[in-house]
Amino acid sequence: MTAQTWRRDLAASLVVFLVALPLCVGIAVASGVPAELGLVTGIVGGLVTGLLPGSSLQVSGPAAGLTVLVYDAVQQHGISTLGVLVLAAGLLQILLGALRLGRWFRAITVAVVEGMLAGIGLTIIAGQLYAMADVTAPGSGLGKLAGLPALAAEGFGSAATLTALAVGVGTIAVLAAWPRLPARVRVVPAPLAAVALATAVVAVFDLPVARLEVNGLLAAIRPPGAEDLARLAEIGVIGTVLAFALISSAESLFSAAAVDRMHDGPRTDYDKELMAQGAGNTVCGALGALPMTAVIVRSSANVSAGARTKASRVLHGVWLLLFAALFPAALGIIPLAALSGVLVHTGWKLVPLGRLAPLWREHRGEAIILACTAIAVVALNLFEGVLLGLLLAVLKTAWETSHVSVKVDDEGDGPIRVTLTGNATFLRLPKMLDALEALPRDRHIELDLTGLRHLDHACRIALTNWADRHNARDGEAPPAVAIVGTAT
Repeated sequence: MTAQTWRRDLAASLVVFLVALPLCVGIAVASGVPAELGLVTGIVGGLVTGLLPGSSLQVSGPAAGLTVLVYDAVQQHGISTLGVLVLAAGLLQILLGALRLGRWFRAITVAVVEGMLAGIGLTIIAGQLYAMADVTAPGSGLGKLAGLPALAAEGFGSAATLTALAVGVGTIAVLAAWPRLPARVRVVPAPLAAVALATAVVAVFDLPVARLEVNGLLAAIRPPGAEDLARLAEIGVIGTVLAFALISSAESLFSAAAVDRMHDGPRTDYDKELMAQGAGNTVCGALGALPMTAVIVRSSANVSAGARTKASRVLHGVWLLLFAALFPAALGIIPLAALSGVLVHTGWKLVPLGRLAPLWREHRGEAIILACTAIAVVALNLFEGVLLGLLLAVLKTAWETSHVSVKVDDEGDGPIRVTLTGNATFLRLPKMLDALEALPRDRHIELDLTGLRHLDHACRIALTNWADRHNARDGEAPPAVAIVGTAT
């Protein structure tokens, strides 16, 4: 490594550290766990995953995309079970990478991914609006949305709530305005600047808002015990492990594909990157911390800051460790409303509002899948919402690829020639049978199947039954149905 590359990586590591610090803390609080666990995951993302092969420039840590799932898991299974959930998910990721299945995580429609992110963003926004007002949020996503009018009414009637909301809204305003400021000002990362300004305002005016509670890293670490490991036999726990593993893997590898488009350095090895993420989650689970993914916000900051090697992401983990170990009291002055404002802004950026109108005009089916996935994530949960989105995507693809054309040629004298082309599946049975049953019953019919690329079992049986019915009419000498050609 040359001296110039080292300087670039050192500078980039400081930028990533400044972006990661408020996000690690805020995501932990939003997930319903101590803030220190978010820092632990960020540190492991730098010092463990950052050292492993796979992707050279993307940065790992706690992700806003898993906030909803982690919160639900903690509420259902308890915080003591979080470590074993993350540990098992990490081991599963290592296995998937060893089986060279990493590349298959790219086989997912963009509409499902954007719908998943939109649903996550809406749930984060709804939940963090309560946290911004220092009010306990309802448990379900729909409950959070339904309770917003009451929250607004309560906010206008309480000075303390209004104060906290003002701090959060001010934080969001700084984040929104930051990209429009001069370049020399934007050297400071927007999340750090917004949180620092909010903290300063709260401290100067001694505002009565809730602040972050930090007790040190060692006190927060909770390695899973034998009783926690035994819970892996429960169906609900197994489902959560699968959700952790699959969603964190997909988010990491989607991020890797995006980061590869931002630089001209070495490309990502998806299988190795999946194993690296699994190793990081295994360590996080052993420490009882939050699950990790590769995070596009931190990764893009790393690339934009001029990073050249993986040294920048490793060093960002070093800075997180030093800060958490040497200056834990500094975190205790941060207002929770400011962290909630950062997450509300992050959640808003996950909702692809600018994409909806063009997508509806050009690919209406994809827009429906996106909307249904987002609604399902909010109404049900992340795992079930993504499964529903994938099911809709598969059905849409099956419908589109099972296109079949029915062409009828009737010259008046002689047989009627019916030609089927395309892919004949059960999804197109109504169309085929309507066309066939509308044919005259007293004419000779020649059914040509040579143009079919595929004929499934249901269609084959239906065509055979139709021919039998056509050839058996009141005991009279039937007009023959000749079937020409076959299809697989």
